[in-house]
Amino acid sequence: MGCGRVGSSLARNLERRGHTVAIIDQNPEAFRRLGPTYAGTKVTGLGFDRDVLLKAGIENAEAFAAVSSGDNSNIISARLAREQFGIQSVVARIYDPGRAELYQRLGIPTVATVRWTTDQILRRLLPEGAEPDWRDASGTIRIAEVPTHADWVGKTVTQVEDASHARVAFLARLGDGVVPSRDTLVQEGDIVHMVMREAAADQVAAALAAPPQEEA
Repeated sequence: MGCGRVGSSLARNLERRGHTVAIIDQNPEAFRRLGPTYAGTKVTGLGFDRDVLLKAGIENAEAFAAVSSGDNSNIISARLAREQFGIQSVVARIYDPGRAELYQRLGIPTVATVRWTTDQILRRLLPEGAEPDWRDASGTIRIAEVPTHADWVGKTVTQVEDASHARVAFLARLGDGVVPSRDTLVQEGDIVHMVMREAAADQVAAALAAPPQEEA
């Protein structure tokens, strides 16, 4: 919902990744921002109107982003998408920091600012690891969160690196960042961020999604 700078950028980014997109805006002129290559659905109306959401295909949606210019519209539509239509991947753009904190506690992820908003919403809507934390200018190296099998808990960073043929950049642990040594143990709840070659991302993900191989 919302075809401003963020909404139009988000729609184009999702389409380039092969996703089907529907975008809602109460001003039909806003759809010009999508450009001539946009092939998705355009729906004129209010994103918190149930009939408008149904016209946009909300019943078949896997994710919903509320990125209009109004905090109230965004949070109402986001809650409607989650609570009435059962959409699990929902995110709302909220300008008021106080409100953003409140809605985070209610379970509605919130973000702000244009470029950062587009990147963060893509990371929340797409599967884990689909969007890296960072990619170098040549497009050959990425740092990305890599989901790990539960059996990696208690293993060392060295073991993680040997199995994945990539480097552990840092661990997110209990809200803090940890720069590990090679002997650092992976703890329960750790989020592992790896630095790797872009071309090897799938292999790294597969290696850590599986349990560690026991040494003979």
